[in-house]
Amino acid sequence: MQTDVQNRPEKNSQADIHSKANTNAKVSASEVARAGKKGNGRKHFVMVCIAFILPVILAKMALEQQWFNYGVTNQGQLLAEPVSLSQLSLTDIQTDKHWLLVFNSPAPCEKACQQSMNALSNTYLALGKEMPRVQPVLLNYTKHANQTETDTTFHITTATDTESVGKAQSDIDVSRWQKFNVPELSHPELQRGKVFIVDPLGNVVMTHQPPQTADALPAFGKAIVADMKKLLKYSRIG
Repeated sequence: MQTDVQNRPEKNSQADIHSKANTNAKVSASEVARAGKKGNGRKHFVMVCIAFILPVILAKMALEQQWFNYGVTNQGQLLAEPVSLSQLSLTDIQTDKHWLLVFNSPAPCEKACQQSMNALSNTYLALGKEMPRVQPVLLNYTKHANQTETDTTFHITTATDTESVGKAQSDIDVSRWQKFNVPELSHPELQRGKVFIVDPLGNVVMTHQPPQTADALPAFGKAIVADMKKLLKYSRIG
């Protein structure tokens, strides 16, 4: 009897040890599971960021390093220093995950401007199935703060020796374009009359200078189409 009594505490003690060990094991497993979930969440967030940002960076690097050969005359110029729409105080312009084809319209928009607008309209249409990924934008200068234009027709004035300066010669349908009245941009590479391409993150990637002669417009349009298609090819965002 005495032996049985002495053995009981030992059995109870062993049972307690096993119970505590099981409890500790469950707690450790639970902590590991929670840590694993947190780790997976961080990895998922990093992967999402990479998926959105890396393609845009690669597309810009491809242009800078000339990883591919241009098939047409290229008039596009990469900016010496990166600049964003917010740095240009163009905060009203939203990319909505689109690439932007921006025409920095001179005021007034006369014959050369009219030719550039026609060329850009045709360029946008030439993107074909890629059109939904690109948003054309028209900047029309005023001395006032940013204000979205609601007109669907852009009035072009052409002055010749036999015509008055204010006479409207033609209307270009810009119903698909976003239109903004903005103050003059101070950036030296984004003057009036320039065309620039903006990536879906709101960064100006490159600029194009419209030609002064009508004969050069086809090459100008083809150069923009070539640049846009290459950027779109290497970008999965927008």
